[in-house]
Amino acid sequence: MRLISRSGVMYHVSKVFTNPVSRSRVQNVIRFRQYMTVISNKRLLAKYPTSLVSFTCLDYSTDSKKQFLNFEKKSEALKDVLEHKKEQLKDTEQRIRQKGEEIVRDIKHQKEVTGQKLRVKKEHLIKDILETKAKVKERLEEVVERENVFTVPNVLCVARIAMSPYLGYVILQDNYTLAMGLLVFAGVTDLLDGWIARTWKSQSSKMGSFLDPMADKVLIATLFVSLTWQNLIPLSLTLLIVGRDAALVAAGFIIRYMSLPPPRTLSRYFDVTHATAQLAPTTISKFNTAIQLLLVGTTLASPVFGYVDHPALHALCGITAVSTVVSAISYLVSKDTYKFLKKKL
Repeated sequence: MRLISRSGVMYHVSKVFTNPVSRSRVQNVIRFRQYMTVISNKRLLAKYPTSLVSFTCLDYSTDSKKQFLNFEKKSEALKDVLEHKKEQLKDTEQRIRQKGEEIVRDIKHQKEVTGQKLRVKKEHLIKDILETKAKVKERLEEVVERENVFTVPNVLCVARIAMSPYLGYVILQDNYTLAMGLLVFAGVTDLLDGWIARTWKSQSSKMGSFLDPMADKVLIATLFVSLTWQNLIPLSLTLLIVGRDAALVAAGFIIRYMSLPPPRTLSRYFDVTHATAQLAPTTISKFNTAIQLLLVGTTLASPVFGYVDHPALHALCGITAVSTVVSAISYLVSKDTYKFLKKKL
């Protein structure tokens, strides 16, 4: 009986492996293992020996076909799902690409719009700056008085300043006769520019109040230094006069700075057409200038007429020193030596 059962088992096993419905040997192996597990149960096999084997083999054949068909259906369905997902991925990728292109276009457009706005802002800012600058200039024109500086007295003062270095050179060359002629010419121009400025109002200028005393100081300082180099005037007197004149010139620059309304720039500071202050020398200072010119004139003529080291010259040097000190003090205590100018409305 066992032999017959085993023969039946082998028959059914061979039939399973040769079943044309089976598509894969792997599936047959799996089914065979399941089948062997079932028939290995002795109780079932003893109770239903033949029918169980036939039923199992029959069930195996039917289930394999159904499962294979289900597998094919599921495979086709999975393939469809994968294709659908693939199409969705392509659509998503295309939408992302389009979105990226739109973002890039928006960024470029925004950049162009921002650049245009910045250019417009820049133009408006430059325009506002220029308008503000023009308004400030107009305000300054209202505050600061402009005048004509190209007058005859001013030209004579500048000529006297330019001639001073040459006069010093002539003295150092011991050409005292030519030096006396140049000094006389300088004195005449000094008297002439004052007379022209007082006679014709159009020739008077605030700048002349600076130029005239400066020309006198440059001329006197040049004469004193050159005559001291020739041992005709004491060094101590020259240092006193040059120091006092240098202090007055520095004070003039300070007054110019203080009287110049903001903005205080170098171009406006040295713009001689802007009259911001006026100097008024004291009476003692005018007297001191006359004594100094008298001293350098007589000293310059001493080698020509042969009275070098005359006692009168020494006395004149003392008077000049005293008047120089007194005139310096007068500038410190006097309140009318300068005044700031404002344009009349």
